[in-house]
Amino acid sequence: MNTRKYLIDVNLPYYFSIWNTPEYIHQNDIGDDWSDEKIWEYAKENNLTIISKDADFSSRILIKSPPPKVIHIRLGNMKIKELYQSLSAIWIEVLQLSEINKLVNVFKERIEGIN
Repeated sequence: MNTRKYLIDVNLPYYFSIWNTPEYIHQNDIGDDWSDEKIWEYAKENNLTIISKDADFSSRILIKSPPPKVIHIRLGNMKIKELYQSLSAIWIEVLQLSEINKLVNVFKERIEGIN
């Protein structure tokens, strides 16, 4: 049985403890040069939620139905440590919102779920 639920886009850190479990796969492990379309299709076929800083995925999900779902990290440019601290403080809430929404936008000041 496939335990993977989330696909981490290449533009996010590979070594990050909040997604260092069998539920997560990083794009580097399957094809770091894949187009957005290929990533989308892989996530769709495997019922994965895409986690990305890329606005293309959140734009696409607004006009499509899941799968895949999308978590859009919109925190701007940060050092890895700052990104980790920001995400780890809210990650459980982000995942909970992702269960009931097709898109979750993660901003510095709020988390927004879009159904």
